[in-house]
Amino acid sequence: MAFKIYTKTGDKGQTSLIGGTRVPKHHIRIEAYGTVDELNSHLGLIRDNISEKELFDLLIEIQDRLFTIGSLLASDPEKDLKMQLPQLKETDVELLEKAIDKMNETLPEMKHFVLPGGNTVVSYCHIARCVCRRAERATLKLSENEKVDELIYKYLNRLSDYLFVLSRKLSQDLKATEIIWKPRV
Repeated sequence: MAFKIYTKTGDKGQTSLIGGTRVPKHHIRIEAYGTVDELNSHLGLIRDNISEKELFDLLIEIQDRLFTIGSLLASDPEKDLKMQLPQLKETDVELLEKAIDKMNETLPEMKHFVLPGGNTVVSYCHIARCVCRRAERATLKLSENEKVDELIYKYLNRLSDYLFVLSRKLSQDLKATEIIWKPRV
């Protein structure tokens, strides 16, 4: 028999962390991993709109890392878990840095801020970048009071950089116009 998707255990505004601890659904830990989940969905939308296999495959890898981050954030750091969670590694951050460097090799030098837009998938990258920054902020806020692996917010920081550079690469590939922000002074 398949399990039911609804449990009714959260009907009064609480949810369980991995390890069994109950917390309010508005807890910063829930906000942090919920925002990572939202980010993952945006990456799926980007992935569904690109055809370059190398980018597609890297986005799958990034989505996997976001599930790893989500599981780490969804666990109670004070409990000894009966299960082993996947771990984030420094090589995951390095993979993003290498991808950024490779894309930057073919992009014109940044001399101005650019307005988000120019193509639908480019806009999706900018939305994902903003959600990624929000996930990073929530994770940092959580780390003020609870134990959080620093590699998580380092990865999220680098991922937002990756998403910005990806937006520029896709603009170039799709021959979309990057509109320079000209501040009104």
